[in-house]
Amino acid sequence: MVREIDTKETDRAAAFELWMKAPNPMVTFMKTMNVTNLVKVGRKRSYKFNMLMDYCIGRAASDIEEFYTLPVGGKLMRYDTLAVCHIVKNKKGSVSSCDVLAHPELEDFHREYLEYSASVAEACENRDLTDSMVIGTSAVTKTELDGVVGMYSGLYNNPFLFWGRYRKKFFRYYLPISFQFHHTQMDGEQAGRFLENLQKEINGLSEA
Repeated sequence: MVREIDTKETDRAAAFELWMKAPNPMVTFMKTMNVTNLVKVGRKRSYKFNMLMDYCIGRAASDIEEFYTLPVGGKLMRYDTLAVCHIVKNKKGSVSSCDVLAHPELEDFHREYLEYSASVAEACENRDLTDSMVIGTSAVTKTELDGVVGMYSGLYNNPFLFWGRYRKKFFRYYLPISFQFHHTQMDGEQAGRFLENLQKEINGLSEA
């Protein structure tokens, strides 16, 4: 469910006034994550690395209140659920986007990730969950990336994470990621907490 909320009744009122009409309202944080545990879990359980990343992203965002609001069309909207979007290569050789609900349980998220990725690839149509606040992701795994800066125009306001191929250093694996967010939605404190949560979710994922 999604509904408009009165910004004056939220702690984002000042940010709404400052950033909604700003020419460059987006902010990008860059951080290198230790993804050693994610690589191990993926190999042991035959799970895709990017699926595990998306799952951890949804978990990391779920307890941060600001992720449930989003500026849309000049209004501040409130969502009851979160979803994570990933890019799927479709049968035409192009790409489509696929939204998956941020389930708390890995098995539920994994099942829907595979099911909807396959249907999107076959239909060559985006799967958009308009009733959820969607966190976008884009993985360019054919190369290593140090950072990515996305659109700063405010046309696409959803939070977004970018990454490339993870790197091995001795016996550990590292992944630089870029996290872009609209300043109306959250401040640096919440964005930083999300990235700390993400590292904890990655570290805490069980191999069992």
